[in-house]
Amino acid sequence: MDFAGIYSRYSLMIEAVLNELAPELAQPELAQPGLSLREDVLARSLHYVVSGGGKRLRPVLALAVCDLVGGDLEVAVMPAAAVELIHTYSLVHDDLPCMDDDDMRRDKPTAHKVFGEAVALLTGDALLTFAFEVLARTEDLPPEVRVCLVREVAEAAGRKGMVLGQVLDMCYTEAAADLADGEGSWLERLERMHGLKTGKLLRAAARVGALCGGCTPEQLALVTRYAEMVGLAFQIQDDLLDEVGDSSQLGKNTGGDARLGKLTYVSLLGLDEAMGQRDNALAEAGRALDSFGHRADFLRDLADFIAARKR
Repeated sequence: MDFAGIYSRYSLMIEAVLNELAPELAQPELAQPGLSLREDVLARSLHYVVSGGGKRLRPVLALAVCDLVGGDLEVAVMPAAAVELIHTYSLVHDDLPCMDDDDMRRDKPTAHKVFGEAVALLTGDALLTFAFEVLARTEDLPPEVRVCLVREVAEAAGRKGMVLGQVLDMCYTEAAADLADGEGSWLERLERMHGLKTGKLLRAAARVGALCGGCTPEQLALVTRYAEMVGLAFQIQDDLLDEVGDSSQLGKNTGGDARLGKLTYVSLLGLDEAMGQRDNALAEAGRALDSFGHRADFLRDLADFIAARKR
């Protein structure tokens, strides 16, 4: 099966589980901006954001790594979906007016535009906590593995990971106009910030897949390195797309980074050097998979897909 076919197979597994996780949200009425509050508003908002499509990159990565180490995909698919729930929560909160203030996400209005800021905030909270409920109740895994998964995901998403990265993003946005202490220092800060904000959850997704698949310590270390480099390439490509991408293809507005004065790889290095940094990260990701041989071909293609994506 080719790359697109394998990606589709993984994605369909994830979509099926996401639908199973929220049966009460099966088919809400069409959400429209300005609807008055009702008791089912949380259910409708959750369905709206979870069924919003997207690349499902993180859970696909988890399933691909589980496959790589010889694991059972049916065992890994629930924890993989939990990682997607956390990613979706982060998008809902990112889009809020107090953060990036975005109006569009995945080709439709963002949650706060449809349901209001308070409901969008609570929707993100619900997704975050539900993700850990899902991890904890994955009964096909031994209790000690479930505990390990909870810790991996919590550290990636919380005060040592994604949330800290968001805080640094705000701090660096405030200071981005002052580069007096030199480009090198700012590049180190940028790499750290995105390693936390974007890289940690991608890293966790790969490690979740490996742990669900019964990996060896050596395999875990290699897929972790791969995911860290893929995370770096992913963020640089995001910065490039925000600068030169097509909003009709992206499914969201472009130019937001410049509008908010954000520190990005493009603003710091320029387009050409940013692309070079992305390509270096992809090459390093590929080297991490050398010992797996042809079994890792999908993951190599996944890294290339990240670099070539238009959305």
